[in-house]
Amino acid sequence: MTRLLGSLLLMAAAGATTLGAAPAPAHAAATPLDRVVPAPASVTPGGSPYRITRGTRVRVDASGSGSASGSGEVRRIAEYLTGVLRPSTGYRLPITDHGTGGIRLRLAEGPFGAEGYRLHSGSAGITLTASAPAGLFHGVQTLRQLLPAAVEKRTVQPGPWTVAGGTVEDRPRYGYRGAMLDVSRHFFGVAQVKRYIDQLALYKINELHLHLSDDQGWRIAVDSWPRLAPYGGSTEVGGGPGGYYTKADYREIVRYAAARYVEVVPEIDMPGHTNAALASYPELNCDGTAPPLYTGTDVGFSSLCVPKQVTYDFVDDVIRELAALTPGRYLHIGGDEAHSTSHADYVTFMNRVQPIVTKYGKTVIGWHQLTGATPVPGALAQYWGLDGTSAAEKAQVAKAAQHGTGLILSPADRVYLDMKYSKDTKLGLDWAGLVSVKRSYDWDPGSYLPGAPESAVKGVEAPLWSETLTTSADIEYMAFPRLAGAAELGWSPAATHDWDTYKVRLAAQGPRWDALGIGYFRSPEVPWQG
Repeated sequence: MTRLLGSLLLMAAAGATTLGAAPAPAHAAATPLDRVVPAPASVTPGGSPYRITRGTRVRVDASGSGSASGSGEVRRIAEYLTGVLRPSTGYRLPITDHGTGGIRLRLAEGPFGAEGYRLHSGSAGITLTASAPAGLFHGVQTLRQLLPAAVEKRTVQPGPWTVAGGTVEDRPRYGYRGAMLDVSRHFFGVAQVKRYIDQLALYKINELHLHLSDDQGWRIAVDSWPRLAPYGGSTEVGGGPGGYYTKADYREIVRYAAARYVEVVPEIDMPGHTNAALASYPELNCDGTAPPLYTGTDVGFSSLCVPKQVTYDFVDDVIRELAALTPGRYLHIGGDEAHSTSHADYVTFMNRVQPIVTKYGKTVIGWHQLTGATPVPGALAQYWGLDGTSAAEKAQVAKAAQHGTGLILSPADRVYLDMKYSKDTKLGLDWAGLVSVKRSYDWDPGSYLPGAPESAVKGVEAPLWSETLTTSADIEYMAFPRLAGAAELGWSPAATHDWDTYKVRLAAQGPRWDALGIGYFRSPEVPWQG
């Protein structure tokens, strides 16, 4: 009965209009406040809607920020918002720091945390309030979804542009909400990475994990080892031309991500997955002989030479240069599938390399095999096991979590976005099984790993490996719609997780993706519109 009453209130709100505005057509009812992804923590519908018109202004109010930099960030968020709205509405939407009404972006003290926000909509205007700029930015993403999908188009659309009345109060369940892009198996250029960053930001994902090195390609320039990128990055799976990021390229990716409150997490995978480095420098091999470049898809055959001092000189140089380029908190050192490294050598290597990361001011992240060594204090282990992973391996990770190692959950048979949706999916792999849209959503991070305390779970990440992917269209087809579900698992309260209601909200994203030019998999599990 409560849900029915809320729906009736939303319908009534959608039918109301702002003073002086023409009534909206009946077919243009405002999107209900709870019809967004990720699901907000709290929604209170009611009151008259707000309609964006030719006279709407965007007001910036950073009086609660306590700093000029905070004021500057609020204005930049306003510019981002108007950059979304102007092409489709055709309105000027001037940005101002005075007046009343319109769309107000406000920093103020409150129970929002670093990323939470409050959105209030009524006939007089819309107010977004947060304690920090990241919260305002996330609130802007909610506002986008409350407007018609056509708002995402880059040409003038007919509107109307109505936002339902009521209040959304929201903050994330987890601080780490990530997506990984493998640029090593196939290389993706700066523009392609930026496009993916924009798609992540729409769903409040705040970490972009870039897999920068593997057997098939080294993708970041390193001044102290100059052959790594031009030679080690000169190919990819299938023998294509490969490529790499100059330091200027990487800085541009970091800058672009930061403007969208996304932190870049660079990964240099080691001691395995290192053929591109071994091929570039013979001295990194125990026998002093460089192997040929590799363009296949096998794993587990390569290893840095653990006993050699030059290995640690190499690692120190790479981490030092990469840490200097990366303002974010984390540096990922890989550590999975080191099948050509003995267990004793693996432990020796990981225990020597972790302090190098901390020496340069970064927090260690490693794949969950890191827990077979001794994770340093503060380290995070990224768990990618399956439902069928051995009890002993799960227990090893859980024990580390019990002793203070944080966990990022990326179970391969749930959120590996490169897994096929069904046996007929033309792209992707199936070694972890088939991962339908429902399966990717229908699990709880807080209780997923037996024996691991819920407090150890720091977040969720959806990796996208690129053995079979070569274009942005490939990325999008495999990521959407499953990426939205992973984002919701990371952001929304556990109490909101329900497949039957989620699939309806997910279906409403389809027209938005169409407007954005995102080609997605139209899963038969989802009641898509049209």
